[in-house]
Amino acid sequence: MKKKKLAIEVSVYDSITELSQTDKTLMLKAVEARKNAYAPYSNFSVGAAVLLANGKTVLGNNQENASFPAGLCAERVAIFQAGAIYPNVKIVSVAISATSKNYQVSNPAAPCGSCRQAMIEYEQKQKQSVTLLLMGELGAVYKCDSIADILPLAFSNSFLE
Repeated sequence: MKKKKLAIEVSVYDSITELSQTDKTLMLKAVEARKNAYAPYSNFSVGAAVLLANGKTVLGNNQENASFPAGLCAERVAIFQAGAIYPNVKIVSVAISATSKNYQVSNPAAPCGSCRQAMIEYEQKQKQSVTLLLMGELGAVYKCDSIADILPLAFSNSFLE
């Protein structure tokens, strides 16, 4: 038996003000998008902004449902909408921001497993890395150079051949 250690590397910015102008603008759009989240059950609002290679930005936010599995996370709302509206345009980056009515979200909120899998599918499809920016409502911003950084053992279509 062998053991293999998998590790990820993220760039940590103390605040949104340290980001490049492009990343800051995208994150501010994610912050705006979270304001339209429908989160009456969790009180946890998430906004996502997807920057496309054509310069367009597509927004998404979480949409909850009393039948919990019927809801959808902000990341998938945004990424699926980008794929539906601009099916052949590459995704450059995704910014995600979260807040709560119950407490102050001061740590970056990472995507759930379903969102990670949905995002990696688009990264694999386009054969180009997608930058990922993560933030709570304030504080540090994590930047990953690829979705694969947060899903190192990703399932892909290669398993279906």
